[in-house]
Amino acid sequence: MTKITLLDGGMGQELVHRSGDAPTPLWATQVMLDHPGLVANIHRDYFDAGATIATTNTYAIHRDRLAGTGFENKFEDFITAALSEAEQSAAGRGRIAGSIGPLVASYRPEAHPAVEDAVPLYHEIVGLLAPSVDLILFETVASLTHAQSCLTAAQLVGVPVWLSVTVDDEDGSLLRSGENVSDLCAIAGSADALLANCSAPEAMEAALTALKTCGKPFGAYANGFTQITKDFLKDKPTVDALHSRDISPQAYADFALRWVEIGATIVGGCCEVGPPHIAELARALTAAGHDIV
Repeated sequence: MTKITLLDGGMGQELVHRSGDAPTPLWATQVMLDHPGLVANIHRDYFDAGATIATTNTYAIHRDRLAGTGFENKFEDFITAALSEAEQSAAGRGRIAGSIGPLVASYRPEAHPAVEDAVPLYHEIVGLLAPSVDLILFETVASLTHAQSCLTAAQLVGVPVWLSVTVDDEDGSLLRSGENVSDLCAIAGSADALLANCSAPEAMEAALTALKTCGKPFGAYANGFTQITKDFLKDKPTVDALHSRDISPQAYADFALRWVEIGATIVGGCCEVGPPHIAELARALTAAGHDIV
C-alpha cells in the first residue's frame, strides 16, 4: 500500500537501562567512554527489529552541554565515536541519520539562543556529521526560532535535512513554545521532511494533521513518558526526573498505524520506545500491507 521508512527507537533510555549506571546530565554521551560498543549493540538490535535507519548518538553532543564537565576538549571525539558506532551496525543494513538535539536543553524554547547565536553552533555539528551520514535529523525542535536556526545552519549541506518538532502533550497542534505547528510551513521550505517527536503518542495526530498541510513527507515518533515534569525543565536535568508509562508494543503500534492512516510515511519511536516496540511496529506495518523501506 504505502512505502514506510521505519526509524529506530530511543537511544538514551536504552543506554540507561542496559548500562546500569546512574543517570547524569551527560548519561548518553559519557557511556561511549565507559561502555564502548553498547551504542552499536543497540543500533543492531533496532535493525534486527526491522528499523531501516540508525539515529546517531549525537543528540546531546553540544559544546554548551559539555561546558564545565571536564569533557570540553572531547567534543569532536564524542561525535567521531558516535558515528563509528552507527557505522559498525548500519553497514549493509540501512541508512544513518545524524541526530542534532537542542542547544542548552530539551523542551525549553525560552532557553534556546537567538538565531544569530545558534546558527554557527548548529552549523559546526552539521559539518562534522554530514560527510558520514545519509541525512541530518534535527530533533525535539520546540519553537519557530529553533526551527529557523536549524534550517539556516543546514543550508547547502549536501544531504537531506529532516526537521522534527516536539509538541504540547495535551494539544499536539502547538509547539512546546505555544506557537502553531502549522506555522512551520512558512519557514520550512528547505526541509526535506517534517516530523514530530518526543511527545505523547496521543498528541501526534493533531501534530501530523498540521504538518500534512506543509506539503512535504511527514511522520512521527513519540515517547513513552507519562509527562515532561517540571524537574526536567531545570538546568542540567537527569532522566530520573521523568517516568515511563506502561505502553505495550501493540498499543504503540496501534498509535503509529493511525499516523500512517493520516498520511505519515516516516514512523518510529523516541524515549522509552525500545526494540520490542519497533519489532511489533514492523510486524503491524507489514501485516497492513505496507512496504518498509
